[in-house]
Amino acid sequence: NVRSVRNAILANGYEIEDIESPEQIEQAKVLVFPGVGSYGSAMSVLKDKGYIEPLRKYLKNHDRPFLGICLGMQTLFESSAETNDDETIPGLGVIPGHVIKFDETKMAVPHIGWNGRTLHQESPVLSYVAPDDDVYFVHSYYAPLIPQNSEWVLTSTTYEGQRFVSSVQRGCVVAAQFHPEKSGVTGLNFLKGFLESIENDKLGTATHLTVHTNVPTQLVKRVVVALDVRTNDDGDLVVTKGDQYDVRENEKEGVVTGRGGVRNLGKPVALAGRYYKEGADEIAFLNITSFRQGVIEDMPMLQVLEQASKSIFVPLTVGGGIRSYTDPDSGTTYSALEVAARYFRAGADKVSIGSDAVKAAEAYLGSGKVKSGETSIETISKVYGVQAVVISIDPKRVYVQSREEVDPKHVVVELDAEGPGGERFCWYQCTVKGGREAKDICAVTVAKAAEALGAGEIMLNCIDMDGQGKGFDHPLMKAVSEAVTIPVIASSGAGKEAHFTGVFKETGVQAALAAGMFHRKEVEIEAVKEDMRSNGIPARKGPKIS
Repeated sequence: NVRSVRNAILANGYEIEDIESPEQIEQAKVLVFPGVGSYGSAMSVLKDKGYIEPLRKYLKNHDRPFLGICLGMQTLFESSAETNDDETIPGLGVIPGHVIKFDETKMAVPHIGWNGRTLHQESPVLSYVAPDDDVYFVHSYYAPLIPQNSEWVLTSTTYEGQRFVSSVQRGCVVAAQFHPEKSGVTGLNFLKGFLESIENDKLGTATHLTVHTNVPTQLVKRVVVALDVRTNDDGDLVVTKGDQYDVRENEKEGVVTGRGGVRNLGKPVALAGRYYKEGADEIAFLNITSFRQGVIEDMPMLQVLEQASKSIFVPLTVGGGIRSYTDPDSGTTYSALEVAARYFRAGADKVSIGSDAVKAAEAYLGSGKVKSGETSIETISKVYGVQAVVISIDPKRVYVQSREEVDPKHVVVELDAEGPGGERFCWYQCTVKGGREAKDICAVTVAKAAEALGAGEIMLNCIDMDGQGKGFDHPLMKAVSEAVTIPVIASSGAGKEAHFTGVFKETGVQAALAAGMFHRKEVEIEAVKEDMRSNGIPARKGPKIS
C-alpha cells in the first residue's frame, strides 16, 4: 500500500520523494519499492516507464540502499509464475530463483495474516525487532529457498509446512515479502532499523547465522474489528450498530443503550485508532449506505481512509459500493476497477465486494462457468492481485425438514441445533442490497464462484446471527471453509471471548470479526486473544502500542 508506506516512513521522521523518471533512480540516495498489484502488471509498468535497466544498474553492486516490499521483493528474482499464460514472466534477475504459487491442494491460498520469521542473518535492519514478533503477509506466490540464493536470505517463514524466503539482504539491498507498513509497531521498527542503519553507515554489515530450519513458524488466527459506517442526519459519518441488519434500513438517528435498536457509537477514525492500539489484527470499514450513492463522490469515506492510514499500520479493508455505476447528474460511467482504485489510493489494502459478487456469481454460473473477464472480481484482481479482493456474503437461513425438499443446486447444511419449527437442516440464501433483497443462490455456491473468478478471501456473515451475541454460525462457517481454498473470515454473532476460540477450534476459518461487543467495550480485544492462547489457538505476538 503506497500511501501507507509513505505514512510509515513519515512516522519515522524521514522525508520522501516520488520517482517520476528513470533519471531519478540513478540520482537517488535511497530507493523504496513498494510493489503494487500483480507481478505481470508491475513488470509491464516498469518496462513502459523505462525503469528496468536503471533499477538493475542501481542494484548491481549491492552497495546502494534499497528496500523492496512484497511484490517489490518478488520482482528481484529471475521470474514469476503469476500470470494467466503458461509462460513465466521475467523479473529483474538480481536474485537467483523463480517465484511460484503455493499449492492450493495443501493450504488456503493466499497466505494472509500474521506469521513469524526464522533468522538467517543478524542485521542492523532488525535492531528494533524482537525475534518472535509477528509480521503481516498477504501473497499467493513465494520465492523458495534454494542453494543459489542462500546468501541473500535474511529471514524465512513457513506456511503449512512450506518454507519460503520472507526477507532478503545482501550488502545494502534489502527486501521483505511481508508488509512492514501493515505490521504495526514491529513493521515501523523494521523501517526504523533500515533507515537508521543507512544514516550511521551500518546497513551493509549483516552477518550470517547458524540456521535451524526444522522449527516452523506459525500463522496466527486473526481478530478483525468491523466498523459499520453510515451518514447521520447532519451529514457526518458515524459508526453504528443494529441487529440483524436493521441499521441498513433505518434512516433516523437512534440513541438506544444495550442490545436492540440502532446505536451511533462514535467517529470512525477515532474508533479505528482505538482498536489499532488495543491490538486489532485488521480493521474493516463497511459503508452500509453506499448503495444509495456512488463511491467516487463519497469524499467523507475516502477522507476517513486517508486519515486512518496516517496512524493505523495494520490492514484496512473497505466495503460498500464496489461496483460499476453511472453518475445520474453527470452521466459519467465509472467501472468497478476505477472505484476500487480510488479506495486503494485513499489507503485501503483490500476492497470488500458484496452485492456485485452475487451478480457476478449468477452470471458465471449462467454462462456455464465461462469467465467474462469483465466482472468486478476479475478486473480488480487482475490489476491488484487476488489478495486485494474480499467477497462479503450476507446469507440468511432457510429452514427445511429434509434435504430432498430443496432445489439440488443449493447446498443443504445440517444444523447443530434445531430450527424454530424443529428443522434439522437449512440452506443459506444469499441477499443483496444490505439484506433487503433475497436471491435464488446459496452462500456456498457464491463462495465457490467468487473464488473461481479471482477473489482472495471470503467475509462470511449471517443475518440470523447478526447482533445477537450468541456466537458465530458454525455450520455455515464449516460448509463454506470446506468448499473453498481461499481464507474465510467468520462474521456475525460474536458476544464473548469464547465465541472466537470456538469458531477457530470447530471450523476452518482463518479469521473472525466482531463489531458491537468491541464498540461497547463489553469485551476487550486482548481478552479475546488471551482466551485463544489459553485454548491453544495462536494469536499475534508483538510490542504493545503506547
